[in-house]
Amino acid sequence: MWRCLIVEDDADNARYIANGLKELGYDPVISMDGATALQRATTEHWDAIILDRMLPNDVDGLSILWSLRSLGKKTPVLVLSALTALDERVRGLKAGGDDYLTKPFAFPELAARVEALIRRASPQYEQRQLIVADLTLDLVSGRVTRGGRTIALQPREYKLLAYMMNNAGQVLTRTMLLATVWGYHYDPQTNVIDVHISRLRQKVDGESDTPLIHTVRGVGYRLAAPDGALDPRTS
Repeated sequence: MWRCLIVEDDADNARYIANGLKELGYDPVISMDGATALQRATTEHWDAIILDRMLPNDVDGLSILWSLRSLGKKTPVLVLSALTALDERVRGLKAGGDDYLTKPFAFPELAARVEALIRRASPQYEQRQLIVADLTLDLVSGRVTRGGRTIALQPREYKLLAYMMNNAGQVLTRTMLLATVWGYHYDPQTNVIDVHISRLRQKVDGESDTPLIHTVRGVGYRLAAPDGALDPRTS
């Protein structure tokens, strides 16, 4: 049974998350103020922490995260926030967050992200597949399928899709994609990313009524399951 600390001052939201995790077999514990949350986060064992950004008395959840990381604690942390701006997500990740989920959110997505963080942190865990909705990427065989249909990808398309699936639900900027998938060898103004995304979208979404790859206008791209809450700029 995985122990999960939920740092959330909204009682209804905290209870909603806790009840959902309980049904999945977790042992969830709720902490509704920053001081108690910091004390429990640093002195008890947790398999994962769900950390809200906005806490009572003007406490930013990231201050708890900074303290946790400065003490050498490596507990996986999912930052939960109503702050949707890209720079806020970047702040959360730079502060030591392992993932960042914006409100409103779909519980299945939250649960999937928490489980993914826990499994990645487990030394005995070896990830063999990436799965988003009916899209599956087998990391061992390299086979990609959607709804049972095999999708043939070029090496760069495969690497791009794997990165997007590994960060499902998150907005990935062109700079992030350029650095991770292509390295720093191209002019940031190049359209190579848009061209590859277009080809990948045709292969992944072309024969489906439910698109998974979305354009976030003026920012970049996002791969998300249909039940995940999308950024209003996403199309």
